Amino acid sequence: SSGINAEYGGTGVDSILLVEAGFTVKSVDASDKMLKYAHKLRWQRHSTEKAFEDWEIGEGDWLDLENCEDSIHHPEGGYDCVICIGNSFAHLPDFVGDQSTHRRAISNFHKMLKPGGVLIIDHRNYDHIIKFGKLPNSSSKLYYQGDRIHRIKTSVLTVDGDCTMITLDYEIDISGTGLADSTDPMREKADGTLIPISQFRLSYYPHTLAKFNALLEDEFGADADHQILPDFMAKKPDESYVPSYLVHIIKRKE
Repeated sequence: SSGINAEYGGTGVDSILLVEAGFTVKSVDASDKMLKYAHKLRWQRHSTEKAFEDWEIGEGDWLDLENCEDSIHHPEGGYDCVICIGNSFAHLPDFVGDQSTHRRAISNFHKMLKPGGVLIIDHRNYDHIIKFGKLPNSSSKLYYQGDRIHRIKTSVLTVDGDCTMITLDYEIDISGTGLADSTDPMREKADGTLIPISQFRLSYYPHTLAKFNALLEDEFGADADHQILPDFMAKKPDESYVPSYLVHIIKRKE
């Protein structure tokens, strides 16, 4: 099967898993820095693993995917699958204020698919974040592995009563990494240990479930085969479980 992995500031981790699983993968990103990182990973493995030699990596803009042929070669007839996960889509701003930018990107994903092909795309559980002003308790391990995240501070920006942006301020434990110096802020862990931290901020468009469903169904059709998985699970383990991510799998009509 062939697929395109449409990343935003990603390093190719998802693509590597797909290549290792035997899929034909083409990866696009608009970030030159991240593309260089992915190219480096491919180079490290291509000489001993044929699948990595065939992995195509190129610069691509979600708003103009059809015209990234200088970087990658689209298969005739379209892709079996387009993947945009890791909350990547929420990085795309609503430039005009009417979500026309989002609709254009979804339309381009749809055009890349062959009839019967599927789009896999996710977003954080923004309904929960907007309502409660913080991430769900289940938010820590789905994409971000390890125990280096000390804290994530959530900010909800509203304009005239409507949420227009979610900002997450990360504090990352860098003790024992060799990266810390005397200028780094210090934080106290639950056990009383003081640790140096690195800080960064990420901002997102707050896709609520209802509006995101409408985005997809406006392009794919209201009667399209469309599943929504909580944190990649077929169903919630119990009614009290609050997913961190909602994963949409929607099929282009045959």
